[in-house]
This record gives sequence, structure tokens and C-alpha cells, in this order.
Amino acid sequence: MHQEFAKFLCIGKGLSNVTVDGHIKAIERIARKCKLEKEPIENYVFKLYQSNYSYTHKANEVKAIEYWFEFTNQPLRFARQRKPKPIVKQTLTEAEITRLLFCCKDLREKAIITVLAYSGLRPKELRNLKLGDINLGSNEIRVIQGKGLKDGVIYISSACTKTILEYLAAYPKLESDFLFSTVDGLREFKQCNLRKLVKTLVRRAGMTKRVYPYLLRHSLATSMINRGADILTVKSQLRHSWIDTTMLYIHSLGYCPKNNYERFCPSYI
Repeated sequence: MHQEFAKFLCIGKGLSNVTVDGHIKAIERIARKCKLEKEPIENYVFKLYQSNYSYTHKANEVKAIEYWFEFTNQPLRFARQRKPKPIVKQTLTEAEITRLLFCCKDLREKAIITVLAYSGLRPKELRNLKLGDINLGSNEIRVIQGKGLKDGVIYISSACTKTILEYLAAYPKLESDFLFSTVDGLREFKQCNLRKLVKTLVRRAGMTKRVYPYLLRHSLATSMINRGADILTVKSQLRHSWIDTTMLYIHSLGYCPKNNYERFCPSYI
């Protein structure tokens, strides 16, 4: 049955393999908690909406349920809760990222963190990055089938390119090779490997902040904005589909609005 459901999601809805796997796992998880029938499912969604789970988790669970009932010819729809507008609460300063780079023990570690910090690549995109995707002459990276299966072009600094060249001198690669692999060079570099590396560097640096790979993407955005980058430049570098997503960084930063306020506020006293 699940194989047929997967076929329905893939062919009937045009969803990616990752999304299909997520919906199947959600249905399996829900089926262990209640019957996949209308009344039990309505009670399940009611409790889900009252829970403290994230908006994304709730939306994904409900979407999987709706797809399942459509697949079984029992159309069922649920209203969506209002989507919260969070702020980016904590990012790394430029000094903190420099500390991480100083704690790298070899060129491989340094290259991984440098590319992640300067490019704003998502962890999965870094994992899939191949040497042929990088134009070292113009400091460009072609992102092939990133989030939403979208291609794009982003930029890195000359300092980042220099680090990549030093890394390639020590770890030669072919154009078709993934830029990064495991330490032994024999296996694919996975997202769990990246999380472990970041965690190790944080421990070496003696930092108490909670640091994870995606935080370096947030940190690039906030650093660019603090340096005066316009919102469209940041949107282009992060490859956001909607400007509202990029605007979250503006709302999260007190630095720029404060500077503008101090420039234009009246002088009463």
C-alpha cells in the first residue's frame, strides 16, 4: 500500500523523493497512534494543533494526512493555523566565525567551514557540491538542484577561493568529484558529518553558544546586512523565493533600524 501511495505522491502530485519519504514516514507514525479514519484523524489533528510542535511540523503532518485521504478516495481538508513570524534570535559574529576557523586542524576542516560561512549554502547543498560547480576564476558557485530543485549562482570571496585552492593542492579532486568527502576520502560527506565537525570546532573554541551548520547561513545574511548590503543582494545570495523570507533578517536585527532612527529622530532637547 505504501508503495502505491509513494507512486501517487511522485506521479500524481509531482513531489520530490525527499518530500515523498517524509509524507510516508508521517503516515506510518500517525497510523501507530490512531486509525486512519475520519473521526480519529480529526481528533488527532485537534490535539496536534493544540500542541507545542512547530508550525512546520504541524503543516507537514496535516498535508500528509490530506494526501493520504485523497489517495484513498476520501477527500479531507483541514484549515491551516496562522503561520508565526519568527525572528532569527542568535547568529555568529564575524569574530566567532574567525575563532572557528582558527580551531580547524587541517585544510579540509578549514575549507568546509570557509565555504559554508562565505557562500551561505544549505548543509545539503554543501554535501552535493562538486568541484565542477565552482568557478574559481570568477569566485562563483553554481548550485545544482538546491532547495525546491532550483539551480542558482552565488558568490564567494577571494579569500574563500584561496582556501579552496590550498585545500585542492592537498586533496586533489576531479571535476566530477564531490568537493568534500569523509576523512579517508572514500565515502560521501553526509550532513551528520558536517554537524559533528561543527560541534567539534565549537568545543575546541570553548564557545557556549548552540552552533549548527545552518547557523552559518543565518550569520552570513546578518553580517551582510550589518555591512550595508541591500535586501535584494542578500535575497539573491541566499536564493530565497520570496522577499518576505529575507525580510526576517531585517526584523531580527536591531542594529540597522537603530542607526537609521538615530540619524532621523528629532532633537527635542
